[in-house]
Formats: sequence, C-alpha cells, structure tokens
Amino acid sequence: MRGVIDWGRGFMPSFAGLRRAEKRAVLEHLGYPPVSDTGHYAWERTSATLAPYEFVGYERWRDSGGYPAVKPPWGTLSAIDLNTGEYRWRIPLGEFAELKARGIPTTGTELYGGPIVTRGGLVFIAASQDAKFRAFDKNTGALLWEVELPAPGYATPSTYAVRGKQFVVVAAGGGKLGSKSSDTFVAFALP
Repeated sequence: MRGVIDWGRGFMPSFAGLRRAEKRAVLEHLGYPPVSDTGHYAWERTSATLAPYEFVGYERWRDSGGYPAVKPPWGTLSAIDLNTGEYRWRIPLGEFAELKARGIPTTGTELYGGPIVTRGGLVFIAASQDAKFRAFDKNTGALLWEVELPAPGYATPSTYAVRGKQFVVVAAGGGKLGSKSSDTFVAFALP
C-alpha cells in the first residue's frame, strides 16, 4: 500500500507529496496497524482491520434497455474555436441501430479514441460503439463519408503518404463495452 501511495496505480495518482506522518495517518485510516516501535510499518492486515469498502471497477448507470441512464447525446464530436473558446459546431457521434429503427434521432454512443484533421479540412474519427469510421467537414460538421469497420475503432486514426498518395488508417480492435473484438487495421485512400 505504501507503494501505491508513493507511486499511484491505474487511474489513481500518487500522493508522494505527503509527509511521512501524513502517509502513516492514511495507512492507519485504511486499516493498516500503526507503526511499530522500530518506526517500520506493519504491512499485514488483520481481518479485524479490513476496510468495509473496496473498489471493484467502474460501473455504468444503465436504463432497463441497457442504454445510458442520462438524456442523450451520449457521445459528441465538437469543434471549438481556440481563439474564442466557443463551439463552432457540436454533433452526436455514433448511433444505436435499434433506436434509429424506432425513429429515435441519433443519440451518440460512448466514445474511445480521438479525431484527426487533415490539411484538406477533413475530420476522421472512429471511436463510437457502432463500428463506423466517419469523415466530417471541419468547418460545418457535415458528415461526408462513413463506412462500417469489422469491429469498433476505439483508437485515434493516423494518416500517412506513400509515393504522393495519402492514406488514413485506424485500428478496429473493438472489445470494449461488450463489442466484437478484432485484430484488424483498416486503411483507406482515394483511387
């Protein structure tokens, strides 16, 4: 536990800036026995000192249909003017086909991965649960192109050129949020 306090772990930052007495107080609060006469920590926890709560991971709050239990949009793509801090545009990103079939407008989905912007003004992003890779107009947010991937592309795309031909590639690995997994990289270029 002292290592976790000093170095952090996972999403938890370190508390290396605490003084020794403060670290000792944190450890004792967590149920570790007090420092011995030698000044060393007694690292073993006894059953009588176990903390009543334990972190077991992140839980998502869902409604009875399995969708986020908050008002949509559940994921957005936004363009912000860095000179003013104002939104130029903001759109829901991603959709659930079954909701769309019921006439529910695009809700957006939980997103993992960011966009890239090309010199030509295209915004490429996968990121959404619906396994689609999309291109938007950077000035208006208008959808210009989309294609279905073999699995969700929870990754930021990359672009490169070979002999003057530009490509955009994304890892379609999926696997999060119960989605299909894949080990595919998909690259696109104009003919």
